[in-house]
Amino acid sequence: MTTLKELAKLLNISVSTVSKALNDSHEISENTKRRVNELADKLNYKPNRIAQQLKSNKTKTIGVILPTVTNPFFAEVLHGIETNATKNKYDIIVCLSDESLSKEERSLELLSNGSVDGFIIAVARESQVEEQTQHISRAIQNKIPVLMFDRVVNEISCDKVVVDDFQSVYEATQYLIHEEKRKHILLVSNIEELSVGKLRIKGYQKAIEEANLKSKILKLSKVDDVEEYIHKCLHDTPEIDAIVSIDHITGIIAINMAKKTGKTVPEDLSVIGFGYEHTQLLSSPKISIIHQKAYEIGEMSVKLLIDNLKSDSHKLKTIVVPSELKLGESTK
Repeated sequence: MTTLKELAKLLNISVSTVSKALNDSHEISENTKRRVNELADKLNYKPNRIAQQLKSNKTKTIGVILPTVTNPFFAEVLHGIETNATKNKYDIIVCLSDESLSKEERSLELLSNGSVDGFIIAVARESQVEEQTQHISRAIQNKIPVLMFDRVVNEISCDKVVVDDFQSVYEATQYLIHEEKRKHILLVSNIEELSVGKLRIKGYQKAIEEANLKSKILKLSKVDDVEEYIHKCLHDTPEIDAIVSIDHITGIIAINMAKKTGKTVPEDLSVIGFGYEHTQLLSSPKISIIHQKAYEIGEMSVKLLIDNLKSDSHKLKTIVVPSELKLGESTK
């Protein structure tokens, strides 16, 4: 393999200059950078990652722990993380907690042995429900930077990137009340025990209370029973004229179940769900969505974590990525 010394000898410059040129240092002229990079490409020079890591005590690798990738939101966040980590010359190692506390603990323990410089994590459902997040606190106490996104723990001091969960559902419910004149709005939830679910429910309740309407919340625990419960609710409560779904699937199911109960969407029933642009292609009529900008969340998470890794005096931040109400065909 070609080495830095060989490149330096061939170019008649110092090893230090070659290294700085390859790392795009501002100390090196553009002409020298061009000469060094052209020769490095010609000789197929590859940097010795292990040597670099030993010298800098950095792995240039980020650990990413996700609850799942079957949820399109987390898949799109991962896309944003990977793309922007690559742009910044970082690699990522991805672990899935499968919503399990023990798997999340093992992933953190496995990667905390020097494999990564820091973590990006969305907390597992079981960890939040059981309020068991000491494993995350331990990583921070051991001087490993952690960034939480979407599902966060307020009691843990770290960088956070979140969605405007409260405000987005508050405004969506207000839209149904004031623009569509809906009076019997049902909120459907299968994530009420999660931090994001609690905030979204509070946003709905505030809009309902301000309009002096009656709150109607359908909490779903078993995924297999979602269709049955939504169908029964619509059948037994025919006055329902709008649905706000605070997760990525029950809004689409509600549209399907409305047809089975003889309701027409959006004439008889308006539906707003959570999702991203492609979500609107999954139902007929196309569902109106609270668009979570998942790619931007991944992008911002990488930026904020790398800022922390590079700074000796990093100030912790919580960044709110605003959602957008994108109207489809399931609202008037």
